[in-house]
Amino acid sequence: MRPKKNEMNLKEVIALITLLDDPDDSIYSEVKNRFIMLGPPAVPHLETAWENSFDALMQKRIEGIIHTIQFKALQNALSFWAENEQDDLLKACIIISRYQYPDLDENKIKKQLQQIKQDVWLELHDDLTALEKVKILNHILFEVHQFSGNIANYHAPQNSFINVVLETKKGNPVMLSVIYALICKELNIPIYGVNLPQHFVLAYVNDFANLFDPSHKSLSDNILFYVNPFSKGLIFNQGDVDAFLKQLNIEPDTKYYLPCSNLDIVKRMIQNLIFSFNKLGYAEKVNELKELEKSL
Repeated sequence: MRPKKNEMNLKEVIALITLLDDPDDSIYSEVKNRFIMLGPPAVPHLETAWENSFDALMQKRIEGIIHTIQFKALQNALSFWAENEQDDLLKACIIISRYQYPDLDENKIKKQLQQIKQDVWLELHDDLTALEKVKILNHILFEVHQFSGNIANYHAPQNSFINVVLETKKGNPVMLSVIYALICKELNIPIYGVNLPQHFVLAYVNDFANLFDPSHKSLSDNILFYVNPFSKGLIFNQGDVDAFLKQLNIEPDTKYYLPCSNLDIVKRMIQNLIFSFNKLGYAEKVNELKELEKSL
């Protein structure tokens, strides 16, 4: 039986690996393109070849090919998410984290979130007001689990990767808000992200509000209050948003007061990473992240 076009053929992989140290760049280019076509299944074989090689050029080439394969897989995953899975914000966060941490443990992230959710759930009951629920969320997240804004290293890239933020308990406004909102979603608490300029906060929406009301009227009337996870869950109102925008000399706009989409959140996360890596002088990462953003 002949293998299908993109099916892994071990003999072919071994033959391709033996050509990786060829000094002829055109041969290397063909080999690289073939590996990229084979995709993620080729990565373990390439990793083994890297471990067994003492040739610096070959190792560098293998690293480049693995990175290209993994990056293309991320682009495809993010594009698929944008078209079919936008409701699953956690999935997009994991895809973005895989850019920097290709071997991250997805189950570990889910267990960490589950533990926080469980701790909040134990304190909740049906008679609580919206404000009381938020006080419990704030207590569990910022006192028990000790999450806080990374003020000392505000623009660091690690503040945008969910696996790192869950581990270090420090993040930027977007990622702290995302973790807060993910816990709320699991507990059916109507809290959603608000995409403010130079900041990111959450809105507590009335249970009966229609998030898909095109006029936005019922929604704006149904925002009970706002929450700022970067300031340990500080609660504030529309007047405070007005004052914040005035301070920045930005004209008030409906989008600065209402919940944004998960797509907007993911775009904001990537834009934060572009800014962070640009600040550090990683031009290649900046270009790749711009390409990743186009997948959306």
